Amino acid sequence: MRLYDGLKEKKEKLALVGLGYVGMPIAVAFARHFNVIGFDLSSEKIAKYRSGIDPTEEVGDEEIKKTTVDFTDDEKRLSEAGFIIVAVPTPVNQDKTPDLKPVEGASHTVGRNLKKGSIVVYESTVYPGVTEDVCIPILEAESGLKCGTDFKVGYSPERINPGDKVHRLENIKKIVSGMDEESLEIIAAVYETVIKAGVHRAGSIKVAEAAKVVENSQRDINIAFINELAMAFDRMGIDTTEVIDAMNTKWNALGFRPGLVGGHCIGVDPYYFVYEAEKLGYHSQIISSGRRINDDMPSFIAEKIIKQLVVSGKRVRTSRVVFLGATFKENCPDVRNSKIMEVVDALSEYGIRPRITDPMADSEDVKRSYGYDLTDIKDINDADCLILGVSHDAYKQMGLSGMDALFDSKLKNEEKVIIDIKSILDKKEVEKNGYFYWRL
Repeated sequence: MRLYDGLKEKKEKLALVGLGYVGMPIAVAFARHFNVIGFDLSSEKIAKYRSGIDPTEEVGDEEIKKTTVDFTDDEKRLSEAGFIIVAVPTPVNQDKTPDLKPVEGASHTVGRNLKKGSIVVYESTVYPGVTEDVCIPILEAESGLKCGTDFKVGYSPERINPGDKVHRLENIKKIVSGMDEESLEIIAAVYETVIKAGVHRAGSIKVAEAAKVVENSQRDINIAFINELAMAFDRMGIDTTEVIDAMNTKWNALGFRPGLVGGHCIGVDPYYFVYEAEKLGYHSQIISSGRRINDDMPSFIAEKIIKQLVVSGKRVRTSRVVFLGATFKENCPDVRNSKIMEVVDALSEYGIRPRITDPMADSEDVKRSYGYDLTDIKDINDADCLILGVSHDAYKQMGLSGMDALFDSKLKNEEKVIIDIKSILDKKEVEKNGYFYWRL
């Protein structure tokens, strides 16, 4: 436990590689106890952190201004650390196979600056075996050191839920694992410093890797089940939300709602499991089916929007369509793998040029990622159709009257189309006032 004692006494440093929605809050939390180096390849991101700006909005500008994290884009600074945490994204390729380039790149960077006696812990979501079969060989090749003798490795899957102000890093139990008993205990002790909920010691690195993939696959499957019901109920003329509200009166109902499944976890992690299972000759059935259903939801919703425009008497190509929301989830600025943007793309194929507004998203990020410009909601007052795509608190607070102000004032209520993907509005109130309304 010499390394842990060194961290406590601030004779050793802890480094965080990757300062996004996961890495930055971890760095800030550890900086309350240890000397922390926060490294990221993005000089732009580092400049913002140094200026006291939190682009992720996970901890807020005030916390960033107060933190003692030593933010840097100089990889050589990693050589000062004895405990290194890697928290880089792990996306999928176009063919839905794992894209390990970020975690491989981080391993090369860490390896070039790895010193004897260090422990490297990966938090990036991967399929079982990546840490030991992919990352360790890179670390060894770059450093010239031998794993198990000169340095050790562990895995502790991230469980941060971006935008969630209730389930935070400190109060979510942390899974930890190490390559041997000694590394496991050191890793557990380090994380227990900041995790009030405690840690769970996994039996092996592969068990910890599998646990992360499985917990998100389980959620993906449950949402897929509800999405399948929503598509079927739509044909039956049954309101899915009313069905779920009724079902949820039973004590063991799970409470899932239909919707678009995007982001960097639930919409991605199941593919990591499917990929590794198929490599070993097992072809996933339930997980793959769930993924197909959820991946098809943007097309389903786009088709419903077109149908509602036609039935309401609108001319599709010239309809003034406005999207409320561009991020992958509510109250979060993250637009990675945003499925609402796939709905925008699908409508564009029909000649619709929708405007998009979002109080959380960064306009440059949206433009860079999807090629669309964001419109300030204050500049919208002539809509034919509103699509409530993300349930930001700001939209909930607008209510029906606030949303009505976005429509063309010359339109009668029955000529105003509202597509409520997230069931933000009260259905009875909307229909009572005569709006043309559809919800998922």
